[in-house]
Amino acid sequence: MSGSIQTKRIYEPAAPGDGARVLVDRIWPRGIRREEAKLDLWLKDAAPSTELRKWFGHEPEKWAEFRKRYARELDAKPETLSALDPLLAEGPVTLLFAAKDVERNNAEALRAYLTSHRRR
Repeated sequence: MSGSIQTKRIYEPAAPGDGARVLVDRIWPRGIRREEAKLDLWLKDAAPSTELRKWFGHEPEKWAEFRKRYARELDAKPETLSALDPLLAEGPVTLLFAAKDVERNNAEALRAYLTSHRRR
């Protein structure tokens, strides 16, 4: 059975229900020590390109277009996302992010992408 995918700010404490914890930001989050992050994987290459991240700038009106552009970037690198397959086979996966906006961030866009594009 395949695991569920959820998202969570890396600044929130780890919880037993998190399952595998995967950071999906390209840049290490400020103020977090590696030990306290309790990561199973840092999947930098699954993060949006620097250009796309800067273009989006967390502006809500750009969210729909950001998701489309990010999906195109993800389509171009399926091997990067295959690193999630063994984790999903074991149980839940929590995609961790540093952004303040919990509804419109790259982890939420990645979760939606994985839910609609991947076979598990």
